[in-house]
Amino acid sequence: MANVTVVGAQWGDEGKGKIVDWLSNRADVVVRFQGGHNAGHTLVVGDKTYKLSLLPSGVVRGKLGIIGNGVVLDPNALLEEIARVKAQGLDVGPHNLRIAENVPLILPLHSAIDKAREVARGENKIGTTGRGIGPAYEDKVARRAIRLCDLAEPETLSAKLDELLLHHNTLLAGLGAPTFQKQDLLDQLLALAPRLLPFSEAIWERLDEARHNNSRVLFEGAQAVMLDVDHGTYPFVTSSNTVAGNAAAGAGVGPHQIGTVLGIAKAYTTRVGSGPFPTELFDDVGKRLGERGREFGTVTGRPRRCGWFDACMVRQAVKVGGIQGLALTKLDVLDGLTELKICTGYMIDGQVMKRLPAAAAAQMKAQPIYETMEGWTTSTMGARSWAELPATAIKYVKRIEELVEAPVTLLSTSPERDDTILVSDPFAG
Repeated sequence: MANVTVVGAQWGDEGKGKIVDWLSNRADVVVRFQGGHNAGHTLVVGDKTYKLSLLPSGVVRGKLGIIGNGVVLDPNALLEEIARVKAQGLDVGPHNLRIAENVPLILPLHSAIDKAREVARGENKIGTTGRGIGPAYEDKVARRAIRLCDLAEPETLSAKLDELLLHHNTLLAGLGAPTFQKQDLLDQLLALAPRLLPFSEAIWERLDEARHNNSRVLFEGAQAVMLDVDHGTYPFVTSSNTVAGNAAAGAGVGPHQIGTVLGIAKAYTTRVGSGPFPTELFDDVGKRLGERGREFGTVTGRPRRCGWFDACMVRQAVKVGGIQGLALTKLDVLDGLTELKICTGYMIDGQVMKRLPAAAAAQMKAQPIYETMEGWTTSTMGARSWAELPATAIKYVKRIEELVEAPVTLLSTSPERDDTILVSDPFAG
């Protein structure tokens, strides 16, 4: 069985949705293994655009989708998303979507505490989406989370909510925010139970069966390596481990089953929210990248910060994330730029560094060291072979390979799923 794990190699929003959708045509099962509905994938299929936050991208291809235990699940967000894609003609139900019985649930109080904390931070806010992701992960680690399987035991929910509210209402009151009533939450959970439980199962058993049947499994990550809670630009990170190693824990499989690790990176760099961004551009080129790349967050709608390709950061993501090959997206956005720059290192307090340091203050001081390359004026839009690319575009891609120390195995030249150059099939192992 040849499996593939897909992770972002920058700060998210690299175009993972298209790549996972494209790869899912070769897969039997697609598994989402971390994150919540703070992540978004945009899939363009013909004249339809699907915006997914929780649903594994494979549902668009009619494949079995699995939401793993490493995800934190907002029940209402999931049900709304299912209704939205059904209105677009997709068939989604318990027959093709399964959810880990031990997945933690995001409740309204999680979003409330998330937003209240961000307000309290004032100018020091970290740019959270306010969707309750962090607080839900906190409850999981603190062993007070309400999980999907708990909905099948209504007699225990009241006591579990007592413990949950003891913690959260104390925090909310301290932040001057409205508190929650247990009965309201209990009623909501009991109403959700019959709608959610048909999707629930021990997905580790399902995936073990897939292994025995030699089925191909695609593990789909959210966010990106540089937003990993341990290895990213902390504290401006997400609340879960986004590296490929978490695919095993977040789905209930052995580490040897995650297969080939494919990292997704744009041909330039973007970031949503706060945090360090050494190659960020504030000039006309940065504006051009944002406009041509349609750089707005799938979930938040916030404009993305744009800058030159940071090979030093992607190399770090390759090493930390175990990335064996890169899918380079949005090459066409660079069309028409006669000069391109690639960051090959940083100057921090007079010292040259080839990595982003762990300390937040040092990260903010990082100044990019650039290598300048010739751009191209002919179009790469829609190219499906190397022969259709300008020589300088090929040179740019090859230089990225050298600097990040990983081969480019896929190259995307438009939002359309078939405008992709395949160098080597990740499922070939």
